[in-house]
Amino acid sequence: MSVTTLFTGRSPADGDPVTDIYRYAARKGVIEAVEVAAEDLGLSLREAHEAVANLVESRLLRVDDSEGRRFVPVDPELASASLVSSVEREIYQRRELIDQIRERMGAFRSEYGDAGRSSAASAVEYLVGAMEVRGFLKMAGDACRDEVLAMQAAGGDVEDLSQMYLTLLARGVTVRIICQHRSRADVSTRMLLKRLTDAGAAVFTVSHVPRSAVVFDRALVVMFGVEDDGEASVARVHNHGIAKFLLDLFNHLWETATPLEGVEVGYANVADDLQQAIASLMAKGYTDEVVARKLGMSVRSCRRHIAMLMRDLDATSRFQAGVQAARRYLGAAG
Repeated sequence: MSVTTLFTGRSPADGDPVTDIYRYAARKGVIEAVEVAAEDLGLSLREAHEAVANLVESRLLRVDDSEGRRFVPVDPELASASLVSSVEREIYQRRELIDQIRERMGAFRSEYGDAGRSSAASAVEYLVGAMEVRGFLKMAGDACRDEVLAMQAAGGDVEDLSQMYLTLLARGVTVRIICQHRSRADVSTRMLLKRLTDAGAAVFTVSHVPRSAVVFDRALVVMFGVEDDGEASVARVHNHGIAKFLLDLFNHLWETATPLEGVEVGYANVADDLQQAIASLMAKGYTDEVVARKLGMSVRSCRRHIAMLMRDLDATSRFQAGVQAARRYLGAAG
């Protein structure tokens, strides 16, 4: 039984066999035989043996004969000091092991870097699998010092990355996030975004984000994807040109985005922008399902917006509504 196992659970209390056995040993000064203690305390032999084993493991009883039948109580302060020292020793050993792992892996870093510089393709590296992705994101977050810029194509990405954002914000790192308007309609995503804004993040929304990506310190780009088998994947990009492109795209979206303010926001503040995006896609002949997928909303919600748009324009067909709306918005923009 490990130390962790011993001390996770309910606190000692009357009626607990472990407490009763220790109190019995302290009162008697010794347990001559577990069978006698069990009978005196009205415990089953199994309960008594398990309690004694627990107390020996936690250093509160000490075996006092060669046969392992006689036990004497130990001062709880001495038992505590003994256990703590063993835990501290284990912590030291684990830290030493961590240092050895890092040192060992570091020896291969130069080899990997030399091989990477020999090929332009190495500017993009792919990681597949939830464990690898989480490990890399933690490493990237730990190394980040100044700023994180995030484009979130789906609400799930915000949930997956929220803890990293909160940790970065607590360290004073600037976090700016662009989500799709649909985030305003999803209650759980909205509450999550409120936690981020309360912690200091700046969150804006737009009608459509083409792909989820995060830029750390304007240098390291991480683009998210999903493999054919459903496994999470990321592409980490160490390329100045690609980073510059992503930064330009982020800034373009940011200038046209709408700030997320409060938790009860819904679509009210972005209705025109959302209808304009829907109209533009309808004018291109996309089906309801495709329009919904591109805007990251349910087909039902999308159809509700299309119905409102057709009613407002007095249109007789989806295509007609799309063309008329696109012209109207284009004229307004001009």
